[in-house]
Amino acid sequence: MKDDDNLIRVYSGTEISVTLLKEELEENGIAAMMQNDYQSGITAGFFGGGTTAIDLFVQESDLKASESIVNDFISNYND
Repeated sequence: MKDDDNLIRVYSGTEISVTLLKEELEENGIAAMMQNDYQSGITAGFFGGGTTAIDLFVQESDLKASESIVNDFISNYND
């Protein structure tokens, strides 16, 4: 991913669903990045009982191209 582009969260879900959507986006030439705040919190020493949802981000310049893929995924995948 380019450092000069803003990242936009396009989806949040389980590790399995986020991984599937990430693969689908990448198959369509859209780079995506997963972020697991729960794991980041453990690494930083915070063990709070927060959510285990994982976020999926794309570059702002890829947002429009990713919308139909994300919407189709949401329509067809039940977490």
